[in-house]
Amino acid sequence: MAIIASIPFPQLDPVALHLGPLQVRWYGLAYLAAFALGYLSLKRMARTGLLRMPPDALGDLVGWLVAGVMLGGRLGWWLFYHRARGAAEPWYEPLALWHGGMSFHGGLLGVLIALLFWSWKRRAPFWNLADCLALVAPIGLFLGRVANFINAELVGRPTSMPWGVIFPGETVARHPSQLYEALLEGPALLLALWLAFRFLRPRDGRTAALFLAFYGAFRFVVEFTRQPDPQLGFIAFGWLTMGQLLSAVLAIAGIVLWLILRPGSMGSSNSSVVNPST
Repeated sequence: MAIIASIPFPQLDPVALHLGPLQVRWYGLAYLAAFALGYLSLKRMARTGLLRMPPDALGDLVGWLVAGVMLGGRLGWWLFYHRARGAAEPWYEPLALWHGGMSFHGGLLGVLIALLFWSWKRRAPFWNLADCLALVAPIGLFLGRVANFINAELVGRPTSMPWGVIFPGETVARHPSQLYEALLEGPALLLALWLAFRFLRPRDGRTAALFLAFYGAFRFVVEFTRQPDPQLGFIAFGWLTMGQLLSAVLAIAGIVLWLILRPGSMGSSNSSVVNPST
């Protein structure tokens, strides 16, 4: 049976602005907006006492987090998804952000390392910081996935569903898996975390644990509609993708962390406040 799309791909230019020879892409603007909105959200949390650190210390923290996301995301892509070209590949390829290719799981690891170092250096409450970051992270995830759709990248698998989309250069309708991920990793994840935070009032660290568990589960499910990475294909059992493997590990880690951070454990409330002059 022929696969027919009822939703044409919108004529969206991946380049948002042309400033002479400079091209400003939607993907870059998504990152910029995510960092800006995240900063404003964290600043509000600090002012209300939810984030236990002075608002004027946030600028330094966000700088470290940006570095963690960018370097970790690129290195993660190179480690998990890249297939080296051998001698033809330049030595700086793992850090070549301008070549494209970012991994959420790598970016998450980069943020974790940056947050651990920064909280240790500034004597800040690590688990409180992790929880607040978990509550704002869905904003960036949503914007990033929408940018993936605009770029017509990370497309879904062929489908006969009425909302299938024929992406540029394609002749068959595919799942708009980028939008599935945008909704699940954005509004759905944000709602789940805030409801849990509001009604369960978890101790420090457990909101971050829920973030790992929910994100891992959502991503694992959505990957069934996403086209496997062409350079990898299915890595096990004829259906498991690299994204599913990494997300399963993430979900399990979140569940284990939730169980570990029980009352009286290392995740208990910490009243320490970072010194902005440190």
